[in-house]
Parts: sequence; C-alpha cells; structure tokens
Amino acid sequence: MKILITGGAGFIGSHLCDELIVKNHFVTVIDNLILGSLNNIKHLLDNPNFTFYEEDILKSSSLELIFKNHNFDMVYHLAANSDIQKGSNDPDVDYSLTFKTTYNILMCMKKYNVNKLFFSSTSAIYGESTDLLHENYGPLIPVSNYGASKLASEAFISAFSSTYKIKTWIARFPNVVGERFTHGVIYDFVKRLRENSNELVVLGNGEQIKPYLYVKDLVDGIIYICNNSNEMFNIYNLGVDSRTKVKEIARMVIEEMDLKAKITYAGGDRGWVGDVPEFQYDLRKINSLGWSASRTSNEAVNIAIKRALNK
Repeated sequence: MKILITGGAGFIGSHLCDELIVKNHFVTVIDNLILGSLNNIKHLLDNPNFTFYEEDILKSSSLELIFKNHNFDMVYHLAANSDIQKGSNDPDVDYSLTFKTTYNILMCMKKYNVNKLFFSSTSAIYGESTDLLHENYGPLIPVSNYGASKLASEAFISAFSSTYKIKTWIARFPNVVGERFTHGVIYDFVKRLRENSNELVVLGNGEQIKPYLYVKDLVDGIIYICNNSNEMFNIYNLGVDSRTKVKEIARMVIEEMDLKAKITYAGGDRGWVGDVPEFQYDLRKINSLGWSASRTSNEAVNIAIKRALNK
C-alpha cells in the first residue's frame, strides 16, 4: 500500500513507520519537526520505500500537493499536540495542532479520493471518571483542550466517514511509553533527578493511577485493529489491563538510577489543570477481536525507564 503517516517522525509515528516498512509498504511521512525528530527516522531516509517531507499540515496548498503527487491508499493520522499542559495554557495550540490538522487531512482525503483512515485518539475524550471506560461510554465530557480537540476530530471523522465513504479505524490510546519518548512522567522524573539527585518533586499526591502501554505493543495493536476489524467505522480502546501509580514510578526511577533521593509531593489529586487523576479501560472489545498487550503496565514503565537511561 501507499501510506501517508502524519507525525511520522514523532515518538509513536516513527515506530509505526518501522513496522510498516518491514511489511513492505510504501511510506510517506509529513512532520513539521516541532515535536518529532529526524533522529527517529534517520535509519529510514535511504530506504527507497520511504519518503519524508518536513512540512506543516496547516499549510493546505503544500498538503494538497503531497496528496496529488502520491495517490495514497491510506492515511495514518497521528500528528497532534501531545503536550496537554501546553494546550491548557494556550487553547489555540490544540485547536490548530490537534483539530485543524485533522480537518485539513479529511479535506485532502475527500478531494483526492483516499478512502482509508486510521486516527490516533485518546482516553482524554472520556473526561474525568472512575468508571470502567468502554467504547460506548457517555456522555463524553473532556476536561482538557487536548481531549476536546480529539473528540471534535472524532466527530468530524465520523461525519466524513459516513458522507464520503471513508473506511475508518479509531484507537483511543492510554499513556504510551518507551524509546524515543519526549515528555511524560518518566521523562520528567529522570530529568529532575539528573538536575537534583537528592530530591524528587512529584506533582500531585502520587496516587494518580493509569495504564501505561509500551510503544511497540501499541503499534502492534494499531496494525492488528486495521487488519482485523472491517466495519466502515471502527473504534477501539487500545491499552493494557493493569495500571501503575505515579508514586510507584517515582520509586522505580530512583531505584533504577541507584539513588537515595527523597520523594516530595506537591499536593492535590492531580499534576496540572486538565490532568485526569485516574482512568481504566474496558478492553473486552479489542480482546474479543484477538489482541492483548504482551507487557503489563509496570513492565512497560520499567522498559521505558531503562530506555530513558540508555540502558
């Protein structure tokens, strides 16, 4: 297949590139390198099946030219703002980088008759709930601009899928960790301890608890969903059935760095405005399809810590 991956030089997108190239697809990447990095895809640049454009999806004329020249069979749309704190400080960040990028991709798909789309969504669309989150859960009341922009994107994708016959797969990601990551609790903890090896300041009370999924398991799940679900519009929670507390992650990082740092908690039940202290997926739908993660949440965290420390 001729495949376009938006955000393909990023953390998750670059791993997806690796797998699709191994499967002998022709992969084109668009990335503005604000969050992505050429280092993530440098090993692919000489591959004849791989093409890279350093371009901004918000520039409609440039995006249209790429669509016109490549005759894509499918789009994996991963480009978005992935920094929830940044989006909370400036609403335009998620409106532009998370929602409008999706709209521009949909318009190009419509114009150039590309009829297959994978979209990376998020647990943030569900808002704040202690319920077990299943795909038909509602009402959906996101508490972050990031979650709102992803939910708005899902709505437009649904409408385009129905109106213009675009076969769609949506996977709602949990917290994803592993090599090439650029932000998140593990990344932050390692950075803080390198700056001060005697004390680790943890935002919130450390009781925040979420499922952490290893990036290679995530990519495996993405490809599995696209290959094995065949409705016109497919939505899956993609995750792991275990969770890890922030205070556990703090202890694991300190232990792996062989430090005796004191842990100090900033207080409150969350790290920042828009943060959801806890969530848990109902994974029966994707499990019944035949997929489950190969690593637990704690195992994913442990791998990610080692990768962050170059171990």
